Amino acid sequence: MSFVNRMLASVGIGSAKVDTILDKDTYSPGESITGKIRIEGGKVDQNIDHITLYVMTEYYREVDDKKVRDTAAIEKTNVTNSLVVKAGSQQEIPFSLKLPYDAPLTLGHTPVWIKTGLDIQMAVDPTDNDQIRVLPDSETSAIFDAIEQLGFRLRKAYCGSAPRYMRRRLPFLQEFEYVPTSGAYAGKLDELEVILVPQTDSIEMFLEIDKKGKGLFGMLSEAMDMDETKVRLTLSRTELRNPASVKSKIEQLLRQYS
Repeated sequence: MSFVNRMLASVGIGSAKVDTILDKDTYSPGESITGKIRIEGGKVDQNIDHITLYVMTEYYREVDDKKVRDTAAIEKTNVTNSLVVKAGSQQEIPFSLKLPYDAPLTLGHTPVWIKTGLDIQMAVDPTDNDQIRVLPDSETSAIFDAIEQLGFRLRKAYCGSAPRYMRRRLPFLQEFEYVPTSGAYAGKLDELEVILVPQTDSIEMFLEIDKKGKGLFGMLSEAMDMDETKVRLTLSRTELRNPASVKSKIEQLLRQYS
């Protein structure tokens, strides 16, 4: 094992390489992400302390009155510890990682990817990133379908820093911004903002109902954000399997507060 090769490997030249191969690229929250990690040895033997898988995403937070983009790990797991990668060798390690229920959906410009990291002693750690799509499960789809049936269209979806009083496990929440385009709320509401906080047995909904200002008082209310009403609704997974009931409960809230 030449000294030059060891030095080059320590800065990533001729070092081990990692490639994560997913069984599929589309998942729903609560599903298990499965696949294998392929490791190719470089020009020298290398000791790996551990291999870690991360589920990553991006979100926006405010810094000095400006929005900056940051990354967050939604979930992580150690795949293996204390592995020796021989020069020129190939190894494949299977893995399974559960996608949490509170993982953001890849709607709008929200990316989600799997990051694989090898912790190699005295060397630059090789990584691999693999994009995945996260689509709503049937219960979440029931909420989206109900909102659209009530005449709303999704205008924007993004992840933003969670206010302290709403912060859960992750530092961000995903918000869905709707505008009324038809039905009873067109011309009555400006927009409907929805935040979903999924749990194992329920989904908690936070809705901000933005009324359309009418007349002078309405204009003043809009200017002072007094036209916004915030309400909360929790639906069990059992309730969410009844689309008609989901639509009825959301409609009751909109009627009450608009």
